[in-house]
Amino acid sequence: MKKLLTLAAIALFAFSGNLKAQKIKVLEGSIDAVKAESSINLEYTYDNMSVGKFDKEEDYIAKKKEDYNNKEAGRGDTWAKAWVDDRKSRFEPKFEELFTEYSDKSNSKKAKYTLIFKTIFTEPGYNVGVMRKNAQINAIALIVETANPANVIAKISVDKALGRTFGGYDFDTGGRIAEAYADAGKALGKYLK
Repeated sequence: MKKLLTLAAIALFAFSGNLKAQKIKVLEGSIDAVKAESSINLEYTYDNMSVGKFDKEEDYIAKKKEDYNNKEAGRGDTWAKAWVDDRKSRFEPKFEELFTEYSDKSNSKKAKYTLIFKTIFTEPGYNVGVMRKNAQINAIALIVETANPANVIAKISVDKALGRTFGGYDFDTGGRIAEAYADAGKALGKYLK
């Protein structure tokens, strides 16, 4: 019984450490001007993103697509399309939902400032039942004047936003990554509030 309690305590400690892993830091500029605004324009970019152990997203997609197509014709093509489509249908809506909730700012194209969320690294993670690894994203959030995007107000790093679901039923890669965007949106929203 004592051994079981010790193992449970270790597991709880390890799990709680993952909850506090995300880091947000202003690299340049200041977020003071944005705090008073009631709305912000949200945009996203994935240029030059690395994925897992691959420095270039294109290499990751090519490898996964080939592997899946070798197992079942057409499966890799379907996967590659979903990999890109998930951005607009899952990742960005999750980010926006929690960002707007926790920042108390609405998303508006007419806002004075635009937040450009640039994902620079994605770890898709995995869940094979007996073993799992959380998804994770790292990003740079640029806050610019909407009317003059060359005027950068602040540059913020968002590191180790984790994608995981309660209960560990996150077998879908897109679902895990969407949760990483939700985590980033929540943390960045709180930070800007």
